[in-house]
Amino acid sequence: MSHVRRNYGQYCGLASALDIVGERWTLLIIRELLLGPRRYSELVAELPGIGTNLLAERLKSLTEQGILVKPTSRDQGYELTESGRQLREPVLMLARWGMAFLGAPQADQEVRPHWGFLAVQAMIDPARASDVDEVYEFHVDDVTFHIAVEGRVPRATDGAYDGPCSMVARTDARTFVEIGSKRLTPFEALASGRLMLSGDPDAIMRSSFLLGLMPEMDAVAGAR
Repeated sequence: MSHVRRNYGQYCGLASALDIVGERWTLLIIRELLLGPRRYSELVAELPGIGTNLLAERLKSLTEQGILVKPTSRDQGYELTESGRQLREPVLMLARWGMAFLGAPQADQEVRPHWGFLAVQAMIDPARASDVDEVYEFHVDDVTFHIAVEGRVPRATDGAYDGPCSMVARTDARTFVEIGSKRLTPFEALASGRLMLSGDPDAIMRSSFLLGLMPEMDAVAGAR
């Protein structure tokens, strides 16, 4: 029996968007593909709890809607179309908004280090960028990414930076999300040994301010 998609029956842009991405698991599939193409088996592994039939159904629907491109060989993965990539900012805004509602992490809740790269993009407030050109690098479990600030414009990039970094942070995925949700301050994580920071102390302060982890910057000596 074929699945009949529900819709809101409303002539409204938001309702139209929710008709496409509002069903359970759909935005989490988009989240994974915003980080790069994924094969079906990779999506199953990175979306713990999703049924394989449901995943196949969601992928089929998103492909029919022109949000995804279906792989043409086993070596390729599903990837977002231009229309799908336009969901980046809405997804980042939702992730930023949702951070405030994260409770204490539960033992049965999954966390993946590569989600940290999306989280850090959601946390960046460009208005807080320093006028110092520098790079902050993050090692979250076995995943590495960095933020480069140039001309007061911060850009997050997957992978290690090919050059010296003003600040390097090392932590695990659960701690990174707890810091991002402000349930744990960077200084508390440092004191407990769950976070290691190296580099210029002023750069550490500037990076924390950029990510919204410090309320004020004026009081920080040497902020520039």
